[in-house]
Amino acid sequence: MPMATKSNPLFRPLLCGLVAALLSACGGSDFDTPAPPTGQTPDPVPTPEPTPPTQFVLGLLPDTQGGTDAQGQAHVAMHPMSEVLKHQAENGVNMVIALGDLTDNGSKVEFDEWISVARQYREQGIEFLPVMGNHETSYAYTVQWIDNMREFIPEDAVHMPGYEWVNYYVVRDNVLIVGLAYYNLPIAFQWIKDTVLSLEDQVEHIVVASHDGLIGAKYGQTREQIVDGTKDDGWVYDVQPQIRQFFAEHDVIYVQGHEHQYQRSLITAKTTLTTLPSGSTPTGGNYKMGAYTQIMAGNASYKGYEYRYGERELVQMVVAQKNATYDKGSEHFDVNSSLLTFTGPRVDYQSYAAPHTAKSNNADQQFSADWYLMDKFSRSNNRCETMIYPNSIHHDTRPVLVFQTQYLTTDCYAEDGTFARLIGGSNDTFNRTDTRTRSMSYTPGISRAESLMDLTRLAYQWLFIAHESWTPNLNSPMRVIPDEAEDELLIPETTIDLKEHVTLSWLGKTADTVTDRLIISGTQNQAGLYQSAYGAAKDIQSENGLPMSQTDGSHKSPVALPDSAKGSWDISNAKADSYVVQFTGPDSLEADKLLLASLQDGQWQALASADCVIEQSWNEDWLTSKPARDAACENQPLVGIDKTFGNRWWAVLNADLELALINR
Repeated sequence: MPMATKSNPLFRPLLCGLVAALLSACGGSDFDTPAPPTGQTPDPVPTPEPTPPTQFVLGLLPDTQGGTDAQGQAHVAMHPMSEVLKHQAENGVNMVIALGDLTDNGSKVEFDEWISVARQYREQGIEFLPVMGNHETSYAYTVQWIDNMREFIPEDAVHMPGYEWVNYYVVRDNVLIVGLAYYNLPIAFQWIKDTVLSLEDQVEHIVVASHDGLIGAKYGQTREQIVDGTKDDGWVYDVQPQIRQFFAEHDVIYVQGHEHQYQRSLITAKTTLTTLPSGSTPTGGNYKMGAYTQIMAGNASYKGYEYRYGERELVQMVVAQKNATYDKGSEHFDVNSSLLTFTGPRVDYQSYAAPHTAKSNNADQQFSADWYLMDKFSRSNNRCETMIYPNSIHHDTRPVLVFQTQYLTTDCYAEDGTFARLIGGSNDTFNRTDTRTRSMSYTPGISRAESLMDLTRLAYQWLFIAHESWTPNLNSPMRVIPDEAEDELLIPETTIDLKEHVTLSWLGKTADTVTDRLIISGTQNQAGLYQSAYGAAKDIQSENGLPMSQTDGSHKSPVALPDSAKGSWDISNAKADSYVVQFTGPDSLEADKLLLASLQDGQWQALASADCVIEQSWNEDWLTSKPARDAACENQPLVGIDKTFGNRWWAVLNADLELALINR
């Protein structure tokens, strides 16, 4: 028998057994805490507060390529890059993902510039996770990439065999972060699957980062390698549906650069028209929509791209879109800084933007970014979710199950038996964007498409919804047009109204709440903005959308926004359309001793005082005409309790909130 030592697994049970034997032999009392004097009750042993989960913050650094100077020397966009990293350092970022196209030409000058900025923040303790973009792939051969990026790639990174230093992953806290080179997602898919399945008991969140993705705004591998791809070339074609399915099942957050514009969307596992809102079942609990989140991180360079091709509405639902090209009416570029904060099962996302007019690294082009919050979400892994469509859907459009313009959901359950749902309100405040006309062509014998009709089929099979009464295309009834005269496929310009991805998420109760906590997110991200394909400002209340953008073949009409619509890209104090939440606590709780509360500046505060709570069931007429209340209640939210259903509360809200029941 081996000797028992502290490093040997036999040590602990032998030691514990020895101590137990000694205690038994001695009667135990000499080793116990002394008993209190006769007649006194011992003080209760306080229950220790659970250790709060640690926070891990990821920063997203978009493309930093800076173009060439008068002498033909390419540079990194050092001014925008510096502002992004400064902002992220100030917000406690632990790791920065550099999303490719760090450089324009992969030259020593450019790598030296990029490194000189990044090293300042690495020396402050920030890790970097760089991924190779197409400009590094084209110009900086792998040996140059490794020589320059090796010091930034984490030492504990696990590399994909055969693709060392370009495809790799790390685990930080409970987050798996996978970095992939440009065009490597399909190549690396099996490796990603194996990695996720081997680590699924250790991580709660998965972030996959690459320079490009399956579905783009200007590019996208589905368009480039499938619809517009080469005959019998299956490296994307064969795995694209499986990637969408696997990423949706594992709740992947996919982040990318490449597009020089900001976009957040959901990519579906099946199709958007067969992706139903989620809810719960008695046996399976809460379940999510069959989709994963895709984030195009925006821009940190001296160039911007227009919105081409538009929403790939067959498999994509766009919830945020903003670009600034400093061209065709756009008066500036944007620089973007996005943050993903992981805290236990929760993720909070904030994306910031700032305008600038810099076009070079000259000293007179330096600027200080005036950041504003332009997009956000908060959610947990235990959630239900839905897509709320804008109310601009034409009244003659055939009803489709997923075209929900009201804030209505099914019940979503917490672990303590509390459940909630949305029961009223209309999506009257939304953003609108234009796209530009683009075309695709084919070459018989080389292209996957052998004819113009074949190219049309591929476009509808993989990207766009063919408009029929039973499958309406909300972006245009003529989404793609075969141009027989030019023998090419046109994707005409159109106007797209954005949707809201609304989630109901649950977290456990705290010392200040008597129920689990509900996070409502996604209601206040849009403020009634309208922009051209190039980012020029347009007025949604007075300007028509582009021709053929409505389902009946007309243009989308101007929108009468509610007075609450802020009309600003800064959503930090935006108001959502009024919506109604129903919150039902466990029957074991006494409703008369509770109040419905929200978390405000770290403190739980009742939405309305006890004297202002209406003891009636919800009446949908109250969205437009409030019931009579005492004058002292006028500045408090409309809150009620329906005691016919036990501990059932309701409230009219106009912002994303975190809710729970608290003691009065």
